[in-house]
Amino acid sequence: MKTDKSRRSFFATLALGVSASAFPMMVKEFNKMENIPELKNIDVTEADAWFINNIKGNHRIAYDGSTPHNGLPIIWNWAFYKSNNQTGSPDSDITAMTVLRHTAIAYAFNSDIWNKYPIGRVFGINDNSTGKPSLRNTVYEPQEGDFPPLGIDGIKRMQERGALFCVCNLAIGVYSGVIANQMQLNPKVVQEEMIAGILPGIQLVPSGVWALGRAQENGCGYIFAGN
Repeated sequence: MKTDKSRRSFFATLALGVSASAFPMMVKEFNKMENIPELKNIDVTEADAWFINNIKGNHRIAYDGSTPHNGLPIIWNWAFYKSNNQTGSPDSDITAMTVLRHTAIAYAFNSDIWNKYPIGRVFGINDNSTGKPSLRNTVYEPQEGDFPPLGIDGIKRMQERGALFCVCNLAIGVYSGVIANQMQLNPKVVQEEMIAGILPGIQLVPSGVWALGRAQENGCGYIFAGN
């Protein structure tokens, strides 16, 4: 019979899609959590309306960004626009959405959060210019060397073109607890600061899987963009 502690770990790993064998450190951290975060800090009506009001055009896709995957959840968003442009469709007839969930939530935060908390180390994202865990968001306004030299747009430019990005509230609640435990900080404070540090235009949603469901209900196809 599962103990309360093992039950918390099980549901946390299930909710985030974490493999216990692949992420033993995370499972250890989950065991320290008192409960799974609740949806007290999110307006679900606003989140629902965001999908209805912003998804447009004949060509619609949602990328399931479950891991950083060397920036591919953002690169494939750009590639969808690029290839549709090349086949005659303007940006106004396209919607590519990237759902940032699980460890890909790192890409939703501004560089102040990356610099204050060990985002690069916890989520396994290195800065190509240093070879060390990144202290900045490398995909919002990418610098030379962050992406392959193909003229790829980052999140900010893609948003200007109509692309959509959202981030999983559940994952933020869990991973802010992991970071707080490692740094011996107040989990609630870390969670609030991470949410306040979400990049402009990125929508906070109840969970990544919730968002993927809403995207498909609003006419988006689905492509897995994790490992």
